[in-house]
Parts: sequence; structure tokens; C-alpha cells
Amino acid sequence: MDPWALIDLHCDTLTNWSAGPDTLDSPEQAFSLSAVPPGVRWAQFFAVYIPDRLRGREAVDYFERGRAEFLRQMEKFSARAAFCRTAGQMEAAWAAGKVASFLTVENGSVFAGDLARVELLRRQGVRCVTLTWNGENEIGSGHDTAHGLSAFGREVVPEMERQGILVDASHLNDAGFEDLLQTVRRPFLATHSNARAVCGHKRNLTDDMIREMAARRCLIGLNYHIHFLRDGGEGAGPDDLMRHIERFFALGAEHILALGSDFDGADLPEFLNTPAKAAGLCGWLLERGVPRQAAEGILFRNARTFFEENLA
Repeated sequence: MDPWALIDLHCDTLTNWSAGPDTLDSPEQAFSLSAVPPGVRWAQFFAVYIPDRLRGREAVDYFERGRAEFLRQMEKFSARAAFCRTAGQMEAAWAAGKVASFLTVENGSVFAGDLARVELLRRQGVRCVTLTWNGENEIGSGHDTAHGLSAFGREVVPEMERQGILVDASHLNDAGFEDLLQTVRRPFLATHSNARAVCGHKRNLTDDMIREMAARRCLIGLNYHIHFLRDGGEGAGPDDLMRHIERFFALGAEHILALGSDFDGADLPEFLNTPAKAAGLCGWLLERGVPRQAAEGILFRNARTFFEENLA
């Protein structure tokens, strides 16, 4: 297996409508298909981000617009990208020299409070849903609100697991996270979250959360957003990223740590604001004394193992 592979668990590129019609290959974006370095086997979770203000039919319609755009661009850029649903399809896309592209959703409002929509989204190819964004929806509360999982949230999580849609805890508040631990039966993800002990933003994970996720063989994607790397954000740099990695390793999470860039959905530091710079992380980690197995684990091996076990 070529070590120069990269799996990224979250970006908002797809629904960044201001970038023009072909959002997945726009020079206005931090991520674009054309910017993926030659020779790097890349897999990308493309999220349909649904704003908190949209509920019910409006949220569903917004998702359908994003899904239609994803399908259109997968066809238009079929020589360079492939719509994937499984680990096996990812490997096939890599063998063909294409970006393995997964369709995900950021905000469980996509279900519109209707349990039947879980199976529908699975049939539409959605493989991961972030339960909340910053506010409150039918499932529960994001980090700007105070409640835990709702009654519907306690129903929808097991149904997501039954249908094979990955549960994403990024953005979920602390009460909701505790409720989630009592509800899930399978490994879940935090697609784009860092360590709260290093940067105190409440979007980041506490030490106890990280330990619990490590014990359950979950998956955590390092977020490049400056305000999740360093308190206040200003001056966020490589040393801040390294402090997060060291914290995760110290908590026994080396085997579940991956990348979740938040490309086109966050303020990025200069050293991580392009796909080429992200791909260079492996060499950077080796220079910092991180063993090759652990460095490749962060870039792709940990996520690939998780996909093999949980994306059938």
C-alpha cells in the first residue's frame, strides 16, 4: 500500500455556493479536486451542511439541492472522482487514480424528525450524519445550547446504526455526548474535533470523551480551524497541532486519530490551508519524531481500518 494516502473526514466545500456552480473544483475554495497533489490517494467526506435556521421541509429541500449538486459533479468530474459508499469502493477509486468521494450531512435536521428518512438517506448513499450543528434540532443540542438528546434522538441513533449510517458527535454538546454514550452500540465518530485540554473551546473533546472513544474504537478527525487549535485562534501554528496530537496519544487515542480538515468551513492556519500542505503532514510528523506507523495512522491507516470495520 502506498503510504502517501490521505483520508479527510470533513469539509464544507460542496455547499459553499458562493464559489460558483462547480464547488468541488473551484479555485476559490481551499479544497478542490484539481488541488489534490498527484500521486496522493485521497478520500474525502463531502458534507451537505444544513443551516440551523432550516427545519422540516426546508431542511429536506436544502439537502436535496446539495445531493443533486454532488451527483452532478461526480458525473462531470468522473475522470478524477468517484462516489463511494464502502471501504472497498474507496480502494477501487484509489486504484483508478480517483478521489474517493463520500456523501455526508452536517446537521441531523436532514431527518426532519421522521425515522423513515434514515433508510431513505442510506439508499441515497449518505454514509455519515453529524447529529447537530451549533444549535438545537429534532435530535438534540449543539454546543451553543444546553439540552441532551431528545426522545427522537434516542430513537434515530439506533436506526442510523441499523441502516449503516455513521453517527458523528462533532458539534454535540456535553450533555448530548453523555446521552449518546448511553445510546450507541457501535463505534461512532467525531469527524472534526480537537482536544479541549489543549484548546478550551467547547467544540473540542474533553479527556474523558477521548478516552471513552478510544476504548470503543471510534474515530476522531483533527480539525484545522484556528479557534479549535489555539485559545483565541490568533497565531495558531504547527506547534499547536502537535500539542493536540500529543494529548490524544497520551490518552490512548493514537489508534483512532485521523484528519477532519473543515476545509471551506473554517478559518485555516497558513500551514494547513491547502490539500498539498495537508498531504505534507506525514513528512512533517516524521520530522517531529512521530513513528512512521503512527504518522500514517493519522493520515489514513486509522480511518481505513475504521471504514473496513464499519462501512460495509
